[in-house]
Amino acid sequence: MKFIHTADWHIGKRVHGFQLLAEQQEVFQQMLEVAIAEKVDGIVIAGDLYDRAVPPSEAVALLNQMLVELNIQHQFPILAISGNHDSPTRLETGGPWYEKTNFHLHTKIQQGIQPVVIGNTQFFLLPYFEPIDARLYFEDQQLVTHELAMQRVVEEMKANFEPAMNHVLVAHLFVAGSLRTESETEVTIGGLDQVSAHLFRDFDYVALGHLHDPNATKKETLQYSGTLMKFSVSEANQQKGFKLIELMEDGTLKNKFYPLQPSKDLRVIEGYFADLIAPDFYNNQKQEDYIYVKLKDTVMIPNAMNRLREVYPNVLGMERLDRSGLLATLNRPTGEVLQKKAPSELFKEYYQEVIGEPISQKQENLLNELLQNLDSKKGEGE
Repeated sequence: MKFIHTADWHIGKRVHGFQLLAEQQEVFQQMLEVAIAEKVDGIVIAGDLYDRAVPPSEAVALLNQMLVELNIQHQFPILAISGNHDSPTRLETGGPWYEKTNFHLHTKIQQGIQPVVIGNTQFFLLPYFEPIDARLYFEDQQLVTHELAMQRVVEEMKANFEPAMNHVLVAHLFVAGSLRTESETEVTIGGLDQVSAHLFRDFDYVALGHLHDPNATKKETLQYSGTLMKFSVSEANQQKGFKLIELMEDGTLKNKFYPLQPSKDLRVIEGYFADLIAPDFYNNQKQEDYIYVKLKDTVMIPNAMNRLREVYPNVLGMERLDRSGLLATLNRPTGEVLQKKAPSELFKEYYQEVIGEPISQKQENLLNELLQNLDSKKGEGE
């Protein structure tokens, strides 16, 4: 059994306001080429097909195109689940029709307990779920954590194991001890969403989604595929791609990582402002990449973001490596000058110097409202 393990496509994702549909299509095509060359037996997509529950129409169109290419044009079986960013209700529409072409998209716990059989392998496709979903399905009020709920789900799955077959679990969850990045936005309290790896010891392979780092775990039979491309500054140094998994007849596992690279990379550059906008530097850079800038400067730089965009049109943002140094060396006006300026003007100047961008109209409106509230409270003697 040979299949591609991928996850967290997040079709429709925006990074600092930039739409990534073109780059998402590029990396998909690179993956498709490998699937064709390797003649894989199936494509596993471990959740988060979309970036949000109600994706924009252009994201829906792109995902539909991708699935048609995989399943209809090239006739690859698809084994997919919904993730925490997906809407199960929307994804499950048409599910019974999909199965006629070997496209299995599971969005409910009860679907995950029954295996999908391809060749000599049972695939258990378990979508993302909350403990309340398990309590309702099993009618068991004791299932108050992800750990307890998953333990019950796995017990039900194992009751359906065929001993002579391989057993693969596809799930979208956080295994205890794994590493997160800032683009994984699920809110957790006290680690209650974590699930112990030992629960999955009876599976030949566990294909996970949810965490974006392909090296988030070191367990050979329990792996995250990572994303097909970078979705945050914290992922800038990660190599993105997917995994080709092969379960051999002698019981051994082959796991090969295939790196992917869109035409526009997401990178962090660091240095002094004057150096970063100098021709000797930027002429050796891919200026069209998505660039996040870390400045070493400790002095104010007028109109910094707009000047950076003249050189790097897809600059994502900017931060100071030493803000304390910046504040310590600002050309501070005298007390007399400060007294003549309105508080709103002082705040806007401070924001511009620290952040590197002017305050937005929405932020300015909120600032004015807050200052008016403070003035009114002073007038009431508070």
